[in-house]
Amino acid sequence: MAVSVYLDHNATTPVHPAAAEAVAEALRSQFGNASSVHAYGQAAKAALDDARGSVAALVGGEPAEIVFTSGGTEADNLAIRGVAEAAPTGRRHLIASAIEHEAVLHTCKALAARGWRTSLLPVDSRGVVDPAALEGAITPETALVSVMHANNEIGTLQPIAELARVAHDRGVRVHVDAVQSAGKVPLDARALGVDLLSISGHKFNGPKGAGALWVRRGTRVAATMTGGRQERNRRGGTENVPAIVGLGVAARVARERLESTAADCRALRDRLEAGILEGVPGTVVNGTPGARVPNTTSLSFDGVEAEALLIALDLEGIAVSTGSACSSGTLEPSHVLRAMGFPPRRVQSSIRFSVGLGNTDTEIDRVLAVLPGVVARLRALAGAGVRA
Repeated sequence: MAVSVYLDHNATTPVHPAAAEAVAEALRSQFGNASSVHAYGQAAKAALDDARGSVAALVGGEPAEIVFTSGGTEADNLAIRGVAEAAPTGRRHLIASAIEHEAVLHTCKALAARGWRTSLLPVDSRGVVDPAALEGAITPETALVSVMHANNEIGTLQPIAELARVAHDRGVRVHVDAVQSAGKVPLDARALGVDLLSISGHKFNGPKGAGALWVRRGTRVAATMTGGRQERNRRGGTENVPAIVGLGVAARVARERLESTAADCRALRDRLEAGILEGVPGTVVNGTPGARVPNTTSLSFDGVEAEALLIALDLEGIAVSTGSACSSGTLEPSHVLRAMGFPPRRVQSSIRFSVGLGNTDTEIDRVLAVLPGVVARLRALAGAGVRA
């Protein structure tokens, strides 16, 4: 059966029609190289400048502070590797939270293999970093702290402004991965007090293959993609004009409709979550019910293997996730839920539901009608009871 209810918007989102049309038009008419001085090149450069302004407005920055990338992973890499390589001698210590995306964790691991020292901050059972833990982890050697704004699995928002104050009091730069919060909650990089901020277009209804890193003026970042002088010498290579144009349109639409989109998503998410908790015994929400993005809920279903539930729902035409899309296909349990201190049984029975553009009350009702029977059937097959 074809998928008819898509509830995996944290993995990727459908492209907004306005963004899709902008990409198509750019492919047709803005094919020039933006580094060329002739009219074709200048038309492409103008398109990039317009997109740069829209992205800057979304994150609360200036157009000159935006570096276009191929997505969130490259933006995270540029932030972490770029600051690490540009840091003064003796600053070879990096700090991240234990629940970061693999783009951050694996980058820190790669740098550790080259001689940098890394520390992972713990989180509590809500998935929140304690600023006191950061204070205790910073040393005179620390070059960068990287903490995500919203977690991709549970949606929890971190106290970024407070964490940034702690780091800056010790002279340490701060990077925030805002891939899962951009377009869902208001973003103001300066108000957050950070130095670098990553976003990815396909998480807020833009095309895949286009993202950006906001770099506060005065922040030293070494280029990790060397070549030409594009992106103010920070990212060599001819820019992907059509994808960036689509990113810009998606950023503008997301900013203009942020309040209404958030309200719509919150209503759908809360209706889904309440219905599941009421209709399916032995379920519990992972993370904090308060400070989180409005579209995400992660729930554990006692006595059910998450992979089996995902497949069973897919056969019913309902698309959900067991966690990060970048970890799909692996048998490793969620590092996020493990870091929150949950036992293996709970970790292995967790499903993420993330709503977004195109979802309706009718679709939520269908999920609530199908899910209890699917869970009951899987529990019966496993011979699993539900803990009181």
